[in-house]
Amino acid sequence: MAKRRNKRGNNRDERASFIVDMFREFPDTKFSLKHLAAASGGADRDGRTMTFAIVRQLIEDGYVEEVSRSKYRLSRSALPRYEATVVSATPSTLYAHVEGLDSDIFIARRNARGALDGDRISLVVARKSRDGELEGSVVEVLERSKRPYVGTAQVTTNSIFVTPDSRRLGTDIYLPRKLYPEVEENDKLSVRVVAWPEGERLPHGELIERLGKAGENDTEMHAILAEFDLPYHFPKEVIRAAEQISADISDAEIARRRDMRDRTTFTIDPADAKDFDDALSITAVGEGIWEIGVHIADVTHYVQPGSLVDDEAMERATSVYLVDRTVPMLPERLCNELCSLRPHEDKLCFSAVFTINDNSELLDEWFGRTVIHSDRRYAYEEAQEIIESGKGDFASEIVTLNRLAQQLRKERFKHGAIAFERDEIRFRLDEKGAPIGVYTKVQKEANMLIEEFMLLANRRVAEFCAHRISNGRKVARPMIFRVHDEPSEDKLGRFRDFALRFGHYFKATKGRAIAREMNKLLGEISGSPESNAITTLAVRSMAKAVYTTDNIGHYGLAFPYYTHFTSPIRRYPDMLVHRILASYLAGEKRSDKKSLEALAQHSTEREIVASDAERASIKYKMAEFMKDRIGEEFDGVVSGLTDWGVYVELNDTHVEGMAFLRDIDDDDYYYFDEARYEVVGRSSGRHLTLGTPVRIRVKGVDMGRRTLDFKLLLND
Repeated sequence: MAKRRNKRGNNRDERASFIVDMFREFPDTKFSLKHLAAASGGADRDGRTMTFAIVRQLIEDGYVEEVSRSKYRLSRSALPRYEATVVSATPSTLYAHVEGLDSDIFIARRNARGALDGDRISLVVARKSRDGELEGSVVEVLERSKRPYVGTAQVTTNSIFVTPDSRRLGTDIYLPRKLYPEVEENDKLSVRVVAWPEGERLPHGELIERLGKAGENDTEMHAILAEFDLPYHFPKEVIRAAEQISADISDAEIARRRDMRDRTTFTIDPADAKDFDDALSITAVGEGIWEIGVHIADVTHYVQPGSLVDDEAMERATSVYLVDRTVPMLPERLCNELCSLRPHEDKLCFSAVFTINDNSELLDEWFGRTVIHSDRRYAYEEAQEIIESGKGDFASEIVTLNRLAQQLRKERFKHGAIAFERDEIRFRLDEKGAPIGVYTKVQKEANMLIEEFMLLANRRVAEFCAHRISNGRKVARPMIFRVHDEPSEDKLGRFRDFALRFGHYFKATKGRAIAREMNKLLGEISGSPESNAITTLAVRSMAKAVYTTDNIGHYGLAFPYYTHFTSPIRRYPDMLVHRILASYLAGEKRSDKKSLEALAQHSTEREIVASDAERASIKYKMAEFMKDRIGEEFDGVVSGLTDWGVYVELNDTHVEGMAFLRDIDDDDYYYFDEARYEVVGRSSGRHLTLGTPVRIRVKGVDMGRRTLDFKLLLND
């Protein structure tokens, strides 16, 4: 602690002022009378007597409290007190959010009183740090978060110690053995922290669920879902409710709909898909004029608002796609049976039907409920073969749809859509779910065909729902949009500097010019060694797409209006859009903007969680794939940088791991230059940045934490 010399002296007022300043500056420090006396002017008998009198008065005034025998601290009641939620926690620090404050409050772990991520707390703001950051101390944990921690059990005679997979907690969790005698050594558990008694080394928890033996595929996938608080089975009452939904399509129901069963109709999906929620139909209606139907499963015909199934779908908000499984938003009865647009069956749809000429110009459109009959189910590979060969069932229709889709795509990019195309990693799995190979998903024309017509339906539905015409004027209507903001100038500036290091000059600063320059740059670097690195940073420079009722357009797609209409089996916002569209087609003035916005925010949050879980499953399979390759060497490129190391993505498999700077053994000192976004060798001047080719040796694999440890071989 720095010595303080101002205001010291034997004058009582000066000494009192100095002591008050000490308590204010170090609100968490426990001072002895001897320390206070010596620091404030002297610890002789008179000084100690005067100091004692000052402290006693401060205690009476409620400014100071005695926390142990002859130890004093600034009273918690003398500081501003708030209720807050812990929004970020590591083993050493926490940040808490107070409604109404501009910035979050920093809390050192020693002042956290056992508070954890998600807890509701009472805190006092003790000081501002030198950089202006508010710093506080927890007074009390008001409510423990219900969030689960997933970890592996170590069992003793009287205790169970759960070591969490995540590093965020930084400690084991204690469970009493007598309450959970069924738990065995090496079980993977989902637990919840219920208390962290003062003076105890470990937090106390309660068991939520035994997930199975650590290392087994089903156990680890369930563990990922539990870690992100995602369900992996439906409540029995929801399954029963789904089973009771009738599959019958009555003549009366068909009569209420546009009958399109005579149109040539088919689905194109991944080969292993089980739910087909979109189909395309095509019919010639004149010379060079086509009727294109985008038919979407009419989920909301079967799932009524307020029903058990709807409430469950609303809570989940999205299906979750792990490496080896799909965790659906809707029970199997709906997603794989009633609503799946299976071939050779009459199916109920909500459709967007477009009249388009040979130049892909939109001549007319119609939205409404239909009944269809799919003639054929194609895998993407089958449709691609027809596109390339011109031969096969419905070859003429597929080739025509592809030609129109390519024109729509060309027009979209002409208006400023951005063509981000990054490799997506996929795994070949054996019958037990273990990875036996890695490959990248390739986007071909068949994928683009479906994408373009889904985009067309989404943007036209969005524009139709956004306004109604009243007295010749457009009047806004409540609607859920999928929006994407322009990139921030700061992120774009960092991207511009990075691209320049590879000799690529990116000059645009705002508006659609950014998109044009971005497409130009991405085209130039295609196939180059730096392509993945620049594309990755380009994506990071962009804003994230979200759901909201406040439309700002979709920058990345270059659409002034955009929504999600085409996947109601797997996304709840699409179900909401179907209901909104139905009400507006019926002339109703429904849809409360405030409640829609709450659902939009919830859907965005759940989408982010689902995406994080998907990435976790990929990381686990990467670790599993590499666990038998420890000691082997591979070529790769730098894919990320931190203060402590670099991430390296292997060339052949796109598997990613961390190489720590401390493990480089070439007698140089390496440090991270954040401003230039590169790791630099102080003596050698060697530079490592995104895209730098490197060779690594696999040093270790941590299956529990889903991490790979690489060693950089810079001298080889």
